[in-house]
Amino acid sequence: MTAETLMPAQDEKYNYKEIRTDRKSGVLLHITSLPSPYGIGTMGAEARDFIDFLVQAGQSYWQILPIGPTGFGDSPYQSFSTRAGNPYLIDIDLLIQDGLLKEDEAKQFDFGSEPERVDFSLMWKNRLSLFHLAWKRLSEDNLRSLRLEFEEFIKEEGETWLHEYALFMSLKDAHGGIGWADWPDEFKLRDPVSLVKFSESHKEEIEFCEFMQFLFFRQWERLHVYARNAGIEIMGDLPIYVAGDSVEVWTQPELFQMDENLNPTFVSGTPPDDYSSGGQLWGSPLFKWEAHEADGFKWWIERVRFQMRFYDMLRLDHFRGFESYWAVPYGDATARRGQWVKGPADKLFNAIKDELGDLPLFAEDLGYMTKEVSAFRERTGFPSMKVLQFAFNPNDLSDYLPHNMVENAVLYTGTHDNDTIRGWIEEEASEEELEFAQQYLGLNEEEGFVWGMMRGAATTVAKTVIFQMQDLLELDNKARMNVPATLEGNWEWRMKDGVLSSDLAQKLRELTRISGRISTTKAMKVPASAS
Repeated sequence: MTAETLMPAQDEKYNYKEIRTDRKSGVLLHITSLPSPYGIGTMGAEARDFIDFLVQAGQSYWQILPIGPTGFGDSPYQSFSTRAGNPYLIDIDLLIQDGLLKEDEAKQFDFGSEPERVDFSLMWKNRLSLFHLAWKRLSEDNLRSLRLEFEEFIKEEGETWLHEYALFMSLKDAHGGIGWADWPDEFKLRDPVSLVKFSESHKEEIEFCEFMQFLFFRQWERLHVYARNAGIEIMGDLPIYVAGDSVEVWTQPELFQMDENLNPTFVSGTPPDDYSSGGQLWGSPLFKWEAHEADGFKWWIERVRFQMRFYDMLRLDHFRGFESYWAVPYGDATARRGQWVKGPADKLFNAIKDELGDLPLFAEDLGYMTKEVSAFRERTGFPSMKVLQFAFNPNDLSDYLPHNMVENAVLYTGTHDNDTIRGWIEEEASEEELEFAQQYLGLNEEEGFVWGMMRGAATTVAKTVIFQMQDLLELDNKARMNVPATLEGNWEWRMKDGVLSSDLAQKLRELTRISGRISTTKAMKVPASAS
């Protein structure tokens, strides 16, 4: 990273001191949203280009969404596993460099014609065909060293999670992709003899699934090293719940609120509010917290330990659910009949800290907050999360207004669940909100309302500020990543190729500099007698 230096006059003596700051900023952009010639963002050259852009722009963080394998609805918050990686993110060009694929093989498949959207149905169908070609080529003599790497990966990861995950995904595939709850009882109830027979008769399919995880982890680790060497920390996202159709619920149903038939008794959601009269029904099985506590929260400790292999900093999604969670009777069509139930709160995070020490975690504490939740978060010491778009209701003195901001916070211009700033201005914000924001932040057409909002965030006392990539590009709501409680069109947005210009990087760097979020080198005058 290039330091900004104040140059001394030639006849004066100076020494130089690096002035470090704990005020930092970063950019939120999920990997799938990167450009690439293969229909979806990956861990390849474009990811490294984005890291280079962040360096040029004076940023410290790259925030991404969860990177687990996704299913129906394509939500990264509904994954088949808390540990496995999403094969969609494997880069095809890197496989060509490794000798696992040939260029003409990659070009024969259709990856979609719309560069700004992901076609997930095409991704699964055509990328899977390419991975099968790579799997067959692994046996060739010239790839012996790569094959040895794969074997070592299986040794290291197999018994702790990889074999169970590969078995689970192979069973899903053998049953047409349906959830494990609808499998024949011999597999649903994990009959040992039946599972051994299936494993023996589907050895090739199971190894292929393990191979895809090998490719993912191999590429991820190299990308993470590239980011670290560049001084960029990767900020991850840990969903509080796991999907009902996941290997974790299938293998350890005793840790979840399930009945004797392995159906959930209560599921996750949020209560009715001004935006949703029926609340939000997420539908994930709830944790049986008394079982976790009886085991010393081992499952959670290992989950967090594993996630910190991926990331340098981790956001705890739906943090308020650790203090109290909304429990909805299974089978209800809405979340209206839910009720608040106490969670593990301090017991869980004390156990994690005792085992893993102080970790770089922060709390997504948005939504319905209580004094109890706020006090709980303060006891953990985790930074809270703020969203500037929520600040400008003229009838409410919002905690998100810059003059009410606290240092121990991660402030967003908007999240993956929000409008873009331009979309908020053009479609969602009331006339009163816009007038308030304009007056409060001194927004003007010369600077631009979008960049004025980002300036308003950057110049607060919050130690960390995260900008959405869509806002840096001043895009409208066509580029919105997700609309909660909907299924169609979410998670599909992609950034156009060529938009990461030097001008944009310098513009962001200047905003970062004036808000004191870049470590700088300053010339300091010393006495003339100094040697």
